[in-house]
Amino acid sequence: DVGSVGVIQSNPEQSKHLETATMRLLGFEVDFVNLRAEEYTDSRIPVARVGTPLEDAERRDLTINALFYNLATRNVEDFTGKGMADLKAGIVRTPLPPLSTMTDDPLRALRAIRFATRLGFALDTDLEATLGSAQVS
Repeated sequence: DVGSVGVIQSNPEQSKHLETATMRLLGFEVDFVNLRAEEYTDSRIPVARVGTPLEDAERRDLTINALFYNLATRNVEDFTGKGMADLKAGIVRTPLPPLSTMTDDPLRALRAIRFATRLGFALDTDLEATLGSAQVS
């Protein structure tokens, strides 16, 4: 069950910097994107460029969202070194220090809480303290 490949064009004004190929594969919607690195300046819309696997993993909001499936080896790759353990332990944690991750894009705070609530996971203690700080708004 393989559908046709569609392309979602880049749109930097809407935080969509790189094109994405999308298709239906074995009943699942699958997106294919380049690895990327991002830099935030004075906006929650980052400047993006093609990056390394580690850079892409570290830019993610949560370690459990930073796991990659390698099609060639058929293995899950965990470049943060914490994603698989956090998934097994039921912990929501950021790949980088939580204050840095949350101030880059404050909407990540809502995503962290949503993931913890939906999955029944616990917030990492550093993340929980950061979410309660006045610096995250």
